[in-house]
Amino acid sequence: MDIIRKVQEVEKNIINWRRELHQIPEVGLNLPQTSQYIAKQLKNMGIEYKEKVGVSGIVGLIKGGQPGKTIALRADMDALPIREETGLSFASQNGNMHACGHDAHAAILLGVAKVLSENKNKLKGNVKLIFQPAEEGPGGAKPMIEDGALENPKVDAVMGLHVGSLTDAKKEGLVMVSYDSMMACLDRFKLKLIGSGCHGAYPETGIDPIAMAGYFLSNVQAIISRELSPTDPAVVTVGKINGGFAYNIIPDSVELEGTVRAVEQNVREDIAKRIEEIAKGISKTMRGAYEFEYVFGYPPLVNDEAFTKDFVESAKKIIPEEDIMVMKKPVMGGEDMAYFLKAVPGTFFFMNTPKAVDGVFYPHHNSKFDINEDVLWKGAALLIQGAIDYLEKN
Repeated sequence: MDIIRKVQEVEKNIINWRRELHQIPEVGLNLPQTSQYIAKQLKNMGIEYKEKVGVSGIVGLIKGGQPGKTIALRADMDALPIREETGLSFASQNGNMHACGHDAHAAILLGVAKVLSENKNKLKGNVKLIFQPAEEGPGGAKPMIEDGALENPKVDAVMGLHVGSLTDAKKEGLVMVSYDSMMACLDRFKLKLIGSGCHGAYPETGIDPIAMAGYFLSNVQAIISRELSPTDPAVVTVGKINGGFAYNIIPDSVELEGTVRAVEQNVREDIAKRIEEIAKGISKTMRGAYEFEYVFGYPPLVNDEAFTKDFVESAKKIIPEEDIMVMKKPVMGGEDMAYFLKAVPGTFFFMNTPKAVDGVFYPHHNSKFDINEDVLWKGAALLIQGAIDYLEKN
């Protein structure tokens, strides 16, 4: 099968699907319009599918003409609560926005579905199509797995991709792969430092939680700078502080929220332990108290080395070898594709699709983020080639 030619024949469909999805962005686990749209397209293609997997996820199944293994291809389809400012003719008007490229991911997978369903008799094995909600939060991969997305038939391998302006290089269609840890965990913590309120002119009559927060902010960064090896990537960021209500009053408490990113599970667990120990030590030293909550979110995303090496060989059939870049180090963003890759071997790759708005290449999660639609067919071709080669080999 001439995969490049077959995909280019449906390129206009992919772009159209992306634009129609772009106009109906929805947030979180409940995506009624988006799910209905995906289901309609699969139905039109004659693909069997199951709805409401993990709340609003959809799992399609393409059965090959010959028996074999099953590979899953995953695309997230949720958006963000951002008001769009791209000026596109098909811009969202509902207050949400596909500011992370998930509309393109879903459209690419629909393109894959169309090509493979029309050539299913040539397939050795099965291809599952996983359309997932809530990647941006609270997480849709885990609920889908718990709801049987990787069963009946049992999935043996999985692939996925992410588009956008993913590197400083503006080269379109550049593919980035990793043979091991690719992305960090996505954890969250909440801390309440408890003191005793009093008049700001008489601090000795109370216990100052704002001072406690200052010491905490300084000391918590020492975990990264002095307790971890410089070769173990990790980040602790406090992004929210709430305390006090008047300039001359020491409050009873201060609340902080932050995130932790790490690419190794043991480092992740050590950081969680140390944050609480520091909070406990500071609050005790300053005669206060504390309340602490740590949420272990998405795990680190780790690709299977053998599978990824095979994928690279498949990718060379679609794009020039010089357009494939092996990442030398992971990125600190999180992705709940990690749950699928913990369950079965596979790979996740980045595809660079930069497009300027008003002369600027805006990053993900920006109200002016956009993608180059001319590159999307390559994503579909890469997934198809990788899936076919895996099934043929196994």
